Amino acid sequence: MELSVKPDGTARCLYTENLDLHRLGNCRVKRASHVEPNAFGLWEADLTPVGGPVLGPFVNRSAALAAEVEWIERNIL
Repeated sequence: MELSVKPDGTARCLYTENLDLHRLGNCRVKRASHVEPNAFGLWEADLTPVGGPVLGPFVNRSAALAAEVEWIERNIL
């Protein structure tokens, strides 16, 4: 898990259950995207909740999830 800490002490990361973040202090979890199938059964990663693009379409969900993680790690963390 990559954890980015700002000078004011706030931190950002791509949430996983590998680390209990509540042990670090108060946590606020915010959804960065939605990975859903479109009307044609292809998968898209919609990053508009954080001002990003809609990625895809992808043939399978795992490809959409991988693109989602890559975009978040490059642009938000």
